[in-house]
Amino acid sequence: MFPDTLSRIVLPLRQVLVMQSTNLHLSATNYAAVKKTTSAAGGVMGLGKGKKKGAKLTTMEKKEMPVESDPEKLVHYVCGSNIYTTGEDVKIKDDSEYPEWLWSLNTGRAVPLEELDPSTKEYWLRVRAAGMRRNNKLRSMRRF
Repeated sequence: MFPDTLSRIVLPLRQVLVMQSTNLHLSATNYAAVKKTTSAAGGVMGLGKGKKKGAKLTTMEKKEMPVESDPEKLVHYVCGSNIYTTGEDVKIKDDSEYPEWLWSLNTGRAVPLEELDPSTKEYWLRVRAAGMRRNNKLRSMRRF
């Protein structure tokens, strides 16, 4: 009865110890690599400025993008709107099929702050942004 109990306890314990020693060995090798430099340019343990070894400059290849030159397609389609490999670009519709607010959008310069109504949210967002720009400018001009 005693040898049977001993074998049930010792054999699994032995397997656990072997697995732990294997894991310790693996983890020890992971942390063992230490870079040592003693050159004058590198300073003590590479803390100073030194030459970088093996730094190679590689040039990026320029990717040539196709440009649509067909005048019919340029007039009737929004070229480049299809981002998928299949399908076609969005077809331009008649002006009457688009909503009215689209034609009243401001596409030029932003309206000056003096011309905005102070009771609108846009006015106060612009005032806040102008105040932040002013504070940042003043803070950057401080000596300390």
